[in-house]
Amino acid sequence: MDDRFNTTAGWVLACGIVALGLTSISGRFFEAGKDTKPEHPGYEIAGVVHEGGGAAAAEEPIEARLAKADPAKGAASFAKCKSCHTDAQGGANGIGPNLFGIVGDSVGTGRGGFAFSDDLKKAGGKWDWATLDHWLKSPKGMAAGTKMTFAGLSDGAERANVIAYLNTLGSNLPMPAVPAAAPAAAPADAKAGEPAAAASGAPEAAKK
Repeated sequence: MDDRFNTTAGWVLACGIVALGLTSISGRFFEAGKDTKPEHPGYEIAGVVHEGGGAAAAEEPIEARLAKADPAKGAASFAKCKSCHTDAQGGANGIGPNLFGIVGDSVGTGRGGFAFSDDLKKAGGKWDWATLDHWLKSPKGMAAGTKMTFAGLSDGAERANVIAYLNTLGSNLPMPAVPAAAPAAAPADAKAGEPAAAASGAPEAAKK
């Protein structure tokens, strides 16, 4: 009887020692990793500024994007539009208006008598480069009551390609000039009113 008790007690003691050892090891493992966290938790969301970081780089002006635009790529992207628009000269209006010669034309009028929404008629103006860029990015952002259900093209380069293609359809307007780059900022340690050459450390002219 005593032998059985001693054997059982021995096994219980051994199991307790093993369990205690495992608890100690696992505790140290999780303790070491408790302060470790990803640099940016969760999924990346476009436009969100992270702590210590900046937002995504600003989009280039439409003039700069048009200077690099490819009308052939624009024609390929325009395939998304052909379920609603025709692009041939003299083409009939469909769900949307015919787009031949659209670049530079009036917004919300003409187009063979197409029935534009009141909001687009109120927008007025011309289909210039900036207006087309705005429209293609978000039709409802430009005219909330538009009949156009297309959500828009988020990629600025793709919009420029489409606009370049539309410009080949009878309008053929000269591409706009690319805006001059902004002048570089003065060094942070330059004193107010100090000449740029002096602020940059250039030697002063010898005094006579």
